[in-house]
Amino acid sequence: MSTREIEAVTHEQIWAPWRLAYIQQEGDGNPGGEPDGRELAFLEGADPSCFLCQAVADGEDRRRYVVDRGERSITVLNRYPYNNGHLLVAPRPHRARLDELSRLERTELGEVIARMVSLLETVLSPEGFNIGLNLGQVAGAGLPGHLHWHIVPRWNGDTNFMPTLASVRVIPQSLDALWEALTAALAR
Repeated sequence: MSTREIEAVTHEQIWAPWRLAYIQQEGDGNPGGEPDGRELAFLEGADPSCFLCQAVADGEDRRRYVVDRGERSITVLNRYPYNNGHLLVAPRPHRARLDELSRLERTELGEVIARMVSLLETVLSPEGFNIGLNLGQVAGAGLPGHLHWHIVPRWNGDTNFMPTLASVRVIPQSLDALWEALTAALAR
């Protein structure tokens, strides 16, 4: 393969129409409410522009891809997943630092992470996981104001030729289908 052919491959585009709705939703200029006029009931100290605070405040779990709600935690599908089944587990309150969490919040978050790993093992049969927390923007936190743990299922060979040749990842399942599978398994 010539250098010219490789260069052309690195600029390939993958059709992902669900991303446009998400981008437009964030930029609607209505941080206290929804485009349909509903007002969200934010927790004290919430950031109305934070997608996790929005998910906590909104009761429409399917729309927000909320997989699980705990007394002190919320679990959502990552809309920009590193891999199929990528979950975010966060405290319900908008907290940026670990030392801002109560002992009860830390305990519940740990228990939810363990439960979500078991759920993903049941539903998707991964061979391993990456689980992590990025503290601060320089550490890679895309949302540095609201703590959240990433749970990323992994399979042997999931780094296929697409990332190597085209700098593209292929996610084989839609967020809607994954949400349905996870919430159905939790309901059992």
